[in-house]
Amino acid sequence: QLQASGGGLVRTGDSLRLSCAASGRRFDSYVMGWFREAKGKNREFVAASSWHGGEKLYAPSVRGRFTTSRDNAKNTVYLQMNSLKYEDTAVYYCAATSRSGRVSYTGQYDYWGQGTLVTVSS
Repeated sequence: QLQASGGGLVRTGDSLRLSCAASGRRFDSYVMGWFREAKGKNREFVAASSWHGGEKLYAPSVRGRFTTSRDNAKNTVYLQMNSLKYEDTAVYYCAATSRSGRVSYTGQYDYWGQGTLVTVSS
């Protein structure tokens, strides 16, 4: 089970850190991903981290502003979001997959957490 938290209301340019805590099983060997779903839009890929954290993948829209990291000892993954923009407003989801490689599609992920809402005011 995955539990995302840390969302909230912030202003343009602010930073926010999301957390995703896993329980019930270990996700050390899984790729952990972040997705987001804005109102009226499809869920889209944001970032992913390999099981060891050494390989990361980012959507072009967030590259350079967002950073994903993980602490396997805590079974937790993070998404540090800096220089937030209005268009970053969405519900953010964490997910896990046993697949490897460029896992940037929702269908590639096996486990999903509930979302946490991030609202960026302009």
